[in-house]
Amino acid sequence: MRRAYIERQRGEHGRKSVAVLPVHHPKELLTALDLLSVELWGPPGPPRGPDVGRVQSYVCAVARNALAFLAAGHADVVDAVLYPHTCDSIQGLATLIPDFGGCAKPALTFLHPKGPSRPSARTYLEAELRSLAASLEGIAGKELEPERLRAAIALHREIDDTKARVLAGRARLPLADRALYEQLRRGEFLWPEEHLAELRALEARLESAPVQRGVPVMVTGYVPEPMGILDAIDDAGAFVAVDDWAAIGRRVTRAQTFDRAGEPFRALVDLYHAAPPCPTRHADQGARMRHLLDLFDRSGAAGVIVHEPKFCEPELFDVPAIKKTFADRKVPLLYLETELEAELPGQTVTRIEAFVEMLQSSRRAA
Repeated sequence: MRRAYIERQRGEHGRKSVAVLPVHHPKELLTALDLLSVELWGPPGPPRGPDVGRVQSYVCAVARNALAFLAAGHADVVDAVLYPHTCDSIQGLATLIPDFGGCAKPALTFLHPKGPSRPSARTYLEAELRSLAASLEGIAGKELEPERLRAAIALHREIDDTKARVLAGRARLPLADRALYEQLRRGEFLWPEEHLAELRALEARLESAPVQRGVPVMVTGYVPEPMGILDAIDDAGAFVAVDDWAAIGRRVTRAQTFDRAGEPFRALVDLYHAAPPCPTRHADQGARMRHLLDLFDRSGAAGVIVHEPKFCEPELFDVPAIKKTFADRKVPLLYLETELEAELPGQTVTRIEAFVEMLQSSRRAA
């Protein structure tokens, strides 16, 4: 589906495309240069190529599957590949994949800072953004115009604002989790204006009162893969009331104003540092725990599901703190560690069912 969409964008609009690995990248730069951003989360399922064996088996499946996919030439339809500094594994792919052959596309990097909004971090980040913009200009074959960048920032702010309202109104949306997340994740490859139109359609479906009858749960983790986890939560009698997946909720910057007349690169720096706490961007566990507790308290969730990919070091560093934080509050918590399987293992489904049954019993007892 994504290949056909990429080809249609090229044929109908003359847009080149850039494959982007997780998680955080300045999508506004690509939009301003009329470049289509197509995110590559693995992809899930068995590795699609023999090169997966070129890295250790204890490297996370997101990086291993991306290596196999790209080195086998499956992304030949894009014009470049962007590697953000999510972790050492994904950053390392920027040199490993071109060296292994099979992917001759230009390899671009975005080395965002790890830490709070210090003056040095802001100066460094602005330099990185400008460097990436220059590389993207070479791919697009045009110069980046400040007013187009301002327009792109405004567009993506509207996307974030609309997505935030949809997520905040989850209990009032008459959709199963899987149907909702299939729509939300279309933003990984749709042209932003098309994604915004779909988000507005979702928002228009919000009811005036809650319509979800399942047990509300909070989920924090990396990416909802396999998507069967959403079916399992729904079938067990629960729904995702609040989302802290890195792929979705953790990338939605809320309540941040944008000065259309200001300097656009500085606006991008402001937006980067205003995003929700994420272990792939900084290691302030205290700030992240406070953020998670705030999300939980506002959502009315009955329990927490921590859903992480095996061997994902940035995410796993925070797991002990998450467990302790919610244990101190006596909040039920289920920890799931999965691979990027095509289907959710039966044992994991059983654990979700048992967890939701426990939450239901606790609610009846209360």
